[in-house]
Amino acid sequence: MQTIDFNRNNLDKVNSPYLRQHKDNPIHWQEWNKEVLDYAQKQKKPIFVSVGYATCHWCHVMAKEAFSDSSVADFLNKYFVSIKVDREQRPDIDGHFMNFLTETQGSGGWPMNIVLTPDQKPFFAGTYFPVEPNFGRPGFKEVLEKVYDWYTKNSQDVKPYAPGGDFDTEVEVESEKVLLDTIKNRSDNEYGGWGDNAKFPPYNTLIFLLNYFIEHPSEDTKHMITQTLDKMAIGGLHDHLQGGFFRYCVDREWRIPHFEKMLYDQAMLLWVYSLGFRIFNDNLYKDVVQGIISSLDTVFANKDLYYSATDADTDHKEGATYLWNQDKLKEILSETQWQDFKNVYDLSEENKLEGKLHLVKKTNKFLPDIERKLLEIRNKRVQPDKDRKIITSWNALLGIAFLIAGRYLKNDSYKKRGLNLYQQLITTHWNSDTLAHSSFEDHLQKQPFLEDYASTLLLSTFVYEEDFTNLELIKKLRSKLMEYYRQGKWMESIEGEDFKPVAASFFDHPTPSSIALAEEALRRLALILGEVDERSLKYKQPLSSDFYNLATFYKLGNFHEIHSKEELDHSGLPINSILIKGQEYQDCYKMECRRFENQKTLLDGINKIKHI
Repeated sequence: MQTIDFNRNNLDKVNSPYLRQHKDNPIHWQEWNKEVLDYAQKQKKPIFVSVGYATCHWCHVMAKEAFSDSSVADFLNKYFVSIKVDREQRPDIDGHFMNFLTETQGSGGWPMNIVLTPDQKPFFAGTYFPVEPNFGRPGFKEVLEKVYDWYTKNSQDVKPYAPGGDFDTEVEVESEKVLLDTIKNRSDNEYGGWGDNAKFPPYNTLIFLLNYFIEHPSEDTKHMITQTLDKMAIGGLHDHLQGGFFRYCVDREWRIPHFEKMLYDQAMLLWVYSLGFRIFNDNLYKDVVQGIISSLDTVFANKDLYYSATDADTDHKEGATYLWNQDKLKEILSETQWQDFKNVYDLSEENKLEGKLHLVKKTNKFLPDIERKLLEIRNKRVQPDKDRKIITSWNALLGIAFLIAGRYLKNDSYKKRGLNLYQQLITTHWNSDTLAHSSFEDHLQKQPFLEDYASTLLLSTFVYEEDFTNLELIKKLRSKLMEYYRQGKWMESIEGEDFKPVAASFFDHPTPSSIALAEEALRRLALILGEVDERSLKYKQPLSSDFYNLATFYKLGNFHEIHSKEELDHSGLPINSILIKGQEYQDCYKMECRRFENQKTLLDGINKIKHI
């Protein structure tokens, strides 16, 4: 029996902040589900699928323009079944069609607009389209008319789509030397990071390099790490007033960011800067860590769990909340404060967006009184919208980062946050059988993915190190995780009623790949349980699979398996270690185990090994 009225926009009934943003479009949008797909097939109508997320700038633009246009809506409503997809809730759908988009168009992005046959075979893909021809792009209605005309003449010729590459068998790197040489050769020696265009925070590569550095210290590796950490800390990627980081910078010099803030960026950068402080003892990194946590409290916190993101736009203008009129700044600050401000902040034209200044520093110095004063003023402005969705995998990564920050900054409150987050995640998203992928307004999205089980299992191994408990839950999570390992390959999703199984990828996107998280979690759990882990790992593509390369680096013996009868202070242990409850004191490292008489001799023995 039909329960959906297909002659209306039904996104007012969904549990996705992104989809709700489109509930007032004149298009008869539907949510992706089996009933909608069956309806399209019964009506023999092609399916128009638009994929995006709540804090996507160009998604907002297209919603305001083409998707609000009555003539576009009339055409779609007459000839298509139109479906909106939240990519953060459905990474399986997003990943599958993004592969199609990049294979057919050479690049991808959001909004991602795909047209399918009634039986879901894709035959057209694109990203943003203006309502009228602009930016060298055709008008959206013209595109739809041509696509529909082609479909009516060629529908029988559309072949089923399968990804062109095998994403679970990425090409291996010849050797560790080749891996490191590639990372070094592609690094930006002038501004830090990698590449010479837009710069994303390269936290997976940095975590790998930090671990590599303590085993193989060199000035070259140190320079790559510290230059990147320093440039990100003083540049436009960093919110100097509130703490935390924006999504990426549009330029090589780390000046002008894309202003959205994602929870996963805060989590991974908290992880990176905590390790950076542990190794280099630079108080700048400690200050950055404290700023990230302050930002989490004020921007993302929802009890012990954390929201997904904040928008780049305010009132449809990107970055409007964060930009400053330079003359107004002079009025706000006293003469002495203005001089101090000019000495620390770079007021050059390169840091201006539409005539207004974005705050970029030229030196690693904090101005607490001035920055607090400016933040109070900024907080009175209209603030960007938040995506209040709770995503399991992103929260799990943050839980790990809290525990790492607690260890290396010797701050028990940070550690407590990580433990509380884990407990709340299990309480609200786990029902003893299934781990929900996300929640919104207390409504659970019960379909899980590999990323959820892998990241939560990995977090559980870090939690174990704090009190040596919870093994039964950890084993249960592992059992569920292994359901995603089929015929020697990892699957991102398995059987569901409305979409095909989708293979997992080694690609960090930009969070650590699900495969890397799974392999690292399984490696750590095998050590905890005293099991032999016979899985062999080999290095993969540098700069795109570096969290997997970290797991490989550990698996090759560059890791301390430390056994103790009681808990130890993690701040004195190497970052490449795991603490396990044992009947004796022991350190297994480089394929050799050494036994010690007591806790003191164990720690002394570990510290005799040369670690930075």
